[in-house]
Amino acid sequence: MSAEATNPATPGPVTPGAHRRRGRPRIDLRRIGWAALLGPAAGNRLPDAIGHVVEAHRAHHPEAPLEPLRRAYVLAESSHRGQMRKSGEPYITHPLAVTLILAELGAETTTLTASLLHDTVEDTEVTLDQVRTEFGEEVAYLVDGVTKLEKVDYGAAAEPETFRKMLVATGNDVRVMSIKLADRLHNMRTLGVMRPEKQARIAKVTRDVLIPLAERLGVQALKTELEDLVFAILHPDEYTVTRELIAANDARHTDPLAEIADDARAVLKDAGITAEVLIRPRHFVSVHRSRRKRGTLRGADFGRLLVLVGEDADCYGVLGELHTCFTPVVSEFKDFIAVPKFNLYQSLHTAVSRGDGEVAEVLIRTHQMHKVAEAGVVALGNPYAPPSEEQADSDGERADPTRPGWLSRLLDWQEAAPDADTFWSTLREDLAQDREITVFRPDGGTLGLPAGASCVDAAYAQYGEDAHACIGARVNGRLATLSTVLSDGDTVQLLMGQDPASEPSRDWLDHARTPAARIAIRRWLTTHPATPQPEPEDRRTPESAPRTPQGAPAGRPAEANAVVDQPGATVRLAGCCTPVPPDAVTAFAVRGGVVTVHRAECHGVERMKSTGRAEVGVHWGDTTECRVSLIAESFSRPHLLADLTEAIALESVAVISATVEPPTQGRVRHTYTLQLPDATTLPALMRAMRNIAGVYDVSRAQHSAQTSS
Repeated sequence: MSAEATNPATPGPVTPGAHRRRGRPRIDLRRIGWAALLGPAAGNRLPDAIGHVVEAHRAHHPEAPLEPLRRAYVLAESSHRGQMRKSGEPYITHPLAVTLILAELGAETTTLTASLLHDTVEDTEVTLDQVRTEFGEEVAYLVDGVTKLEKVDYGAAAEPETFRKMLVATGNDVRVMSIKLADRLHNMRTLGVMRPEKQARIAKVTRDVLIPLAERLGVQALKTELEDLVFAILHPDEYTVTRELIAANDARHTDPLAEIADDARAVLKDAGITAEVLIRPRHFVSVHRSRRKRGTLRGADFGRLLVLVGEDADCYGVLGELHTCFTPVVSEFKDFIAVPKFNLYQSLHTAVSRGDGEVAEVLIRTHQMHKVAEAGVVALGNPYAPPSEEQADSDGERADPTRPGWLSRLLDWQEAAPDADTFWSTLREDLAQDREITVFRPDGGTLGLPAGASCVDAAYAQYGEDAHACIGARVNGRLATLSTVLSDGDTVQLLMGQDPASEPSRDWLDHARTPAARIAIRRWLTTHPATPQPEPEDRRTPESAPRTPQGAPAGRPAEANAVVDQPGATVRLAGCCTPVPPDAVTAFAVRGGVVTVHRAECHGVERMKSTGRAEVGVHWGDTTECRVSLIAESFSRPHLLADLTEAIALESVAVISATVEPPTQGRVRHTYTLQLPDATTLPALMRAMRNIAGVYDVSRAQHSAQTSS
C-alpha cells in the first residue's frame, strides 16, 4: 500500500511540528479511526469522520459544495474497508488526514475530493473509469496523476518513472503535486514503525525531490514541516541538540522577541497603521542553520516577527516606522514585494536591533501575501477556473501557476532523458538548484534559468538542440564567451552560426548548469565520437588561393606605388600599420637611404617623431596593388580557417601567410598577410570575412612599432 503508519502512542523520533505551530490542530487518528469503523452516515448526512475536513474547508470556502466530499468519502471508506495501516488504524484514516492537510491550506473542493480518493485506484478494486464516471474528468486526472506505477511492470525503475509521470501530470495541473506533497507529509509524520533503513530511504527522497518541489510551488507550510521530519531521521544527533536549545529557550522567564513585538505594536499604533504583529517561532531546521551561521544563539534568534497589514502600501509604511524607531540592519533588507520570488512569494524582509544588541528579523506582508506564502499554489484555489468578477475587477489578470518557468524546463528535458536512472539523477541535480534568475532577450522576451547558469544554458533554453550552432553571445551589449555566468536581469543576445555542420564543444559541458543543456550536449557527443584535432600552427597559402602576382620580386613583398619626396630612396610600407591606398600616410627617413611609410593615425608615428626621425613628404602613385595585414577575431569552431581562406580567395586576393593563435576561452585570433590586386577592394574583402559564421571582428593589423636604426 502507498501509505505507511505508526501507532500514535509511539510517535518515534519525529515531533518537530509541535514547536512550530502550537495553535494548529493535529488530526485525531483515534477519533477518526473510530468514526470510520462505524461506516458512512445514514442517508445524505455528512459522516462524522469528515467533520474535521468540512470545518477546515468551510473556513476558507464558506459556500463550497459538500456533496462531492460526502460521496468521495463513502466510496473511499467502502473500498478501503478491511484494510489496515501498519499501526492498526483503519486505512481510511490516511486519505482523511491528507485531505485535512489540504483543507487547512485552503484547497478547493475538487482537490479535496481527489485527495479522499487518491489511493483507491492504486490499492482497491475501484477503477479510474469509475472515478471519472462518478466525479468527472478533473478528479479522475488528479487521482491518476498521483497513482503509482506497478513494480511488477517497471521493476527498479518504478519509483523514478512514477515521479516522471507525476511531474508530467503536474505540468497540466499543479494540484497533482499538491496532493502528493500532503500525502508524503502524512506518511512522514507516521513513519516511526518502519525499519530504520526504510525510514532513511524515504527521508532522502523527500529531501532531494519533494522538499524542493514544495519550495518551488511555494507551499512553505508543507516544506518546513517536511524539512523538520527529514532532519529528525537523517540527523538525529543534531536534531536532539536543536530540540534541547529550543526547549531551553522556551523555559526562559523573559522573551526578548515578545518585548520587541510589544514595542513594534506601540510604534505602529502611534503611527496610525493597522497591523497585526505576531511572533513566528523558527522551525527546527531554521534554528539549526542559524546556530551554524551565528554560533551562540540569543533569545530573539529563535523566532521572527511577522507583521500583517491590509494593503501593499502599508507594508512600506510599516518598514519606514520600524526603521525610524529601531536601528535597522541594512544588510538584511530584501524587497520581495517589488520583485517576487519565482514561487509567488512576496514579503518585505528586514531586521532591527534595540539598545541591548538583540536583533529581531521582521517579515512584513499583507494577509493575502501571507496566505500565498504559507500555501503557495494551493492558496490560488482552482487555477484553471475563469477568474471571478471580483478578481477581474481587482487584478485585471491573475497569476498563472500552471506552467512556471522551472516546471517548463523540467518537462522539456525529461523528454530527452534516455532512461530512468538518468532522469532520476538529473532530477535531483536540477532540484538542488534552489534559486532562479531571469535574463532578457533582445526582443523583450525573458528566460528563466537557475542561478549560476551560463550563456550555454541560455542558448539551449531558447533554441533547444538548434543551440548546437551557437557561436557566441553578447551580454548587456558586450561580446562574451558562452562560458560567461549570467546574473539576474542581464540581457543576452545569442549569436547563431549559419553552418548546418556546426557542433557543440565538449568544453560546454563544464559550463552547462541546466539538465536540458547537459542532456543535449551529451547526446550529441555520444553520437559524434571525438576525433583528434591538429594543434594550431602557421598555415601557408592554400592550393586553391591565388598566388603572389607575377613580377613581384622573390623573397620581398610587392610594394604599393608610394612616392616620396626624396629621390633615390628605397620606399617601404611599415609593417606595424600596413598602409594601403587611399589611407592618409606620412613617411620618415631611416638609415640606409630607406623611407618607411606609415598610416597617419599609426601609433608608431609619434614614436618616430620622438626619436628625431626626419619626416618626408609622401603620396600614392598610380599603381593600387598593395600588401596588407588583417586580423580576424572569432569564436572557435571547426572548419573556420578553411571558410576564411575560401572567402579571401573568392575576392581574388592572394594569401601570403596565415597565422592561427591557440584558442583562449573559446576565442581564436587569425592574422593574414594578403596581396591585394587593387587597394579599393579592401573594404569588400573585410566585409566578406566578417560575414563568415563565428567571426565577430576583422581589423587592420596594428603591431608594436619597431624603431629602425
